Order: sequence, then structure tokens, then C-alpha cells
Amino acid sequence: MNLKILLPFKIFAEAADVTRIVAETRNGSFGLLPHRLDCVAALGPGILIYETAAAGEVFVAVDEGVLIKTGADVKVSVRRAQGGTDLAQLRTAVEREFLVLDAHAENVRSVMAKLETGFLRRMDAFQHE
Repeated sequence: MNLKILLPFKIFAEAADVTRIVAETRNGSFGLLPHRLDCVAALGPGILIYETAAAGEVFVAVDEGVLIKTGADVKVSVRRAQGGTDLAQLRTAVEREFLVLDAHAENVRSVMAKLETGFLRRMDAFQHE
């Protein structure tokens, strides 16, 4: 398989001759082998593992995104990614950076929703005057 990990503004990693991929979704982990049927999966924050004959197992901490397998090509598009060799450090990075930032983004969305609701109420009151 040919793997490409995409970030919003650049290609994070490319690997050819990938023998297996393990990815995490919100419902658990799943694996891809070269002859698996085409699929699409929504990824949650976690560790993406892929293996090649040349590099062995490679670990990448990824944020939310999507994985698409079409034929021999696998594309993973995520907001953030971080590579490393120590699995414990990558797991800590996912918990510290990705999940905390997601909680912050949720707070921002909540505040924006309140602002929009207030604006709409004022517009409605203005139209009824």
C-alpha cells in the first residue's frame, strides 16, 4: 500500500510498500492490510501505526480526521500530527495537546453559539418593533 498523511497545509509523511496500518476511530482500533476492500473511516485522536519492510513499525500521533483507502492508496487527512519512536510519549502528546485543544475548541464553539443566539434574538426584537 502507499500511505500519505496530509495536514491542512502540507504533506506530513509519505510511505510506499506499507504492509499494514492500524488506526483509531471513536469506536476502537481497526487494521488495514493490502488487499482489504476500499473504505472510509472517521479517525479520533490517537496513534496511527504503519509498517514497512525498510522502516519497521512507525508511530504517528494524529488528531481527528479521515482515512480513505482506494485500491493500494491510503490517504489520512488530519488537523495535526506528530511522529516519534516512543509510544508512551506519543500517547502523552495526544492526551496533552490534541484532547486539551479539542476541549478548548468546544468552549469557543459554545461561546460563539451563545453570541449568535443573542444576536438573533436582538434582530428578532428589532424587526417586531
